[in-house]
Amino acid sequence: MFELISNLALGFSVAWTLNNLTFCLIGALLGTLIGVLPGIGPLATVAMLLPITFSLPADGALIMLAGIYYGAQYGGSTTSILLNVPGESSSVVTALDGHAMARQGRAGAALAIAAIGSFFAGCVATVGIAVVGPPLAGIAQQFGAAEYFSLMLFGLIGAVVLASGSVIKAVAMIVLGLLLGLVGQDVTSGAGRFTFGIPELSDGIGFVAVAMGLFGLAEIMTNLERARSVPEGQETVMPVHGLMPTKADLKTSRWPILRGTVIGSFLGILPGGGAVLASFSSYTLEKRIAKDPTRFGNGAIEGVAGPEAANNAAAQASFIPLLTLGIPSNPVMALMIGAMTIQGITPGPQVMVKQPALFWGMIASMWIGNLMLVIINLPLVGIWVQLLKVPYRFLFPAIIIFCAIGIYSLNNSPVDVLFTALFGVLGYLFVKLGFEPAPLLLGFILGPMMEENLRRALQISRGNLMTFVERPISLGLLIATAVLLAIVILPSVRKGREEAFQE
Repeated sequence: MFELISNLALGFSVAWTLNNLTFCLIGALLGTLIGVLPGIGPLATVAMLLPITFSLPADGALIMLAGIYYGAQYGGSTTSILLNVPGESSSVVTALDGHAMARQGRAGAALAIAAIGSFFAGCVATVGIAVVGPPLAGIAQQFGAAEYFSLMLFGLIGAVVLASGSVIKAVAMIVLGLLLGLVGQDVTSGAGRFTFGIPELSDGIGFVAVAMGLFGLAEIMTNLERARSVPEGQETVMPVHGLMPTKADLKTSRWPILRGTVIGSFLGILPGGGAVLASFSSYTLEKRIAKDPTRFGNGAIEGVAGPEAANNAAAQASFIPLLTLGIPSNPVMALMIGAMTIQGITPGPQVMVKQPALFWGMIASMWIGNLMLVIINLPLVGIWVQLLKVPYRFLFPAIIIFCAIGIYSLNNSPVDVLFTALFGVLGYLFVKLGFEPAPLLLGFILGPMMEENLRRALQISRGNLMTFVERPISLGLLIATAVLLAIVILPSVRKGREEAFQE
């Protein structure tokens, strides 16, 4: 306990500096903004901002990017409740009962419960990172190459199980990501692989170009094609009379908030999970255990409290595998690994040992960021809603120029801009054909790491494949991977999975 307090004191000494407070505030503001504006999302925004982090200090850059991610979960609830326009995908389910409450004149209570649930869940999940992080990092320090390979394999299979849509398509995207990760020089011999004689491919395909194309430019093209949920100039904002929930509201919401926090914390850690899955799972649970399920969709406050707590808990719990094992649990965490790599930081358990100020500073900044978000969201509701009146046709040219300048400035290479455009077109085609691009990004990130650990494990064991089953931790991870495969292959489970995602 004394060591935990000492570490947190170190973290707050880092997070409480003027520079890092500023970065935390910028991240919270940007996160709220993209949460409010429909069709952008934290994934595209973090991808667009990766080039900027190259010139920032490591702790400030990661604090800002983390603030964008969990800040978007807050902002998305505002327009879901007041306008029935979900700003962020995890806030879609909040609109069901949140907007119904707003139509009944209880928009203030819905906003307040959403903020309370988000703040509580975010704080609890951050405590979980502080408590669980050091033991997990200690275990991870015992990992060898075989264990890391098995862990990454488990992560990729887990992403297939939890990915929405077709399993075959998810597997195809992961394989494509693995193949793209092989482009460049062989890690052992230095020979070129899949470069096709193009000098610019000798160092591999840039992670930022892939991420910005698949999730930045592709998102813009998709939004330009998609009709707005609310016609421009015809937004009907529900009036907000008061932000104080009643005692009955607080009493009704306390257990959904607690259940949502637990669900979100668990699903946030799992590979392929995240805020969207957590919010829908919480809503489904609350509806099934309710005495009167017909209330849901007609202004049930539990339908706001549970999902909002779940999506914020999941957003912050997803940092646990990132900071302790160096494994991304969702695409945003894969982008965070890219940001750490840009800063010259190797993700994994050594971060806590070699850079404790960075690790604990990020954790402390999450508490500060959650407090900032409560202050930012509730009093400034009117400002955030007014931003929805800016036509998207004015926003997308500025976003594209910003992306092009950012990707060029990273390496001063026009080829990177061309790659970004190419992956933007591919990302758009993936969306049209029903292929989810997120597994591709996970495969692209984990592919080179898996190859490196596979070859290292075989070199150490002199080519003996049994090394992966002779080591207990590696064997346990492989058994867990086999169980996941069995789960996704079983017809009854596959049918249930499809029905759950359809719901």
